[in-house]
Amino acid sequence: MKDVTSQRFYLVREDVLTEAMQKTLEAKHLLQSGKVSSIWDAVKEVDLSRSAFYKYRDAVFPFHSIVQERILTVFLQLEDREGTLARLLSLVADSTCNVLTIHQTIPIQGRASVTLSLDVTAMNKELDEFINEMKRLDFVESAEVISSGAL
Repeated sequence: MKDVTSQRFYLVREDVLTEAMQKTLEAKHLLQSGKVSSIWDAVKEVDLSRSAFYKYRDAVFPFHSIVQERILTVFLQLEDREGTLARLLSLVADSTCNVLTIHQTIPIQGRASVTLSLDVTAMNKELDEFINEMKRLDFVESAEVISSGAL
């Protein structure tokens, strides 16, 4: 997936979206509302292929969800050193982000993978500046935005 900080976004009317995009939005609504419990059930309900759903699920959003939800998910590769997660979370806190979830793998060969989901509603800086600050930490080998309703 491309880095969303370097992409441009557009606001378009529903009637100009492709049928697959519209059905993806319907399927996402079914999942969020709890009317179905799996992606398989959602795509079957709206008559959409799973591949089309996966193609568009992180690319089309109802306008209200982007405005209300500012959730950023970042995947990082960190050197396994004492205090790295604490320093990373200190940057998150200093940027006034709220941690929603943290997933860290067991370090293998001196490296650990960390996935952070953050509520960036109150973030006090631009998204690209925040990501670049993460990348500049001496123990961060890579930082990649994997999904964002933050733009």
